[in-house]
Amino acid sequence: MNLEPPHINLSMGWLWILVGFLSGMVMGLCFHRDDWLGGYGSFRRRLYRLGHISFFGLALINLLFYFTARLAPLEGGWVGTASWAFVIGAAAMPVCCVVMAHWRKAQALFAIPVISLITGAVCALKEIASL
Repeated sequence: MNLEPPHINLSMGWLWILVGFLSGMVMGLCFHRDDWLGGYGSFRRRLYRLGHISFFGLALINLLFYFTARLAPLEGGWVGTASWAFVIGAAAMPVCCVVMAHWRKAQALFAIPVISLITGAVCALKEIASL
């Protein structure tokens, strides 16, 4: 597996799609139970669902960045920062969802993926603007 930017985003995107499928399978084994994680509308269950869907959404962001970097082509100094920021944001979001589902006081942890993803977007825009 190539861990160099932006190739890491291609690998992360497909890995996160796989993990999304697997987490959906695991959650699917329990979703029929009305009381699972406190019931359908419970805070805990909503955060698990958010974590599950974040695998797919942030996989797509990583894939879009990879193809943007390759097709544009982006080669400036912000590419590496953007690349790793998208990877860190994707990795941190589902972790933060699960942690907060069990410990509500962990809400501040959401700053990690959100700031990381914003950083990635700003760096990508800087690169695109310099074309």
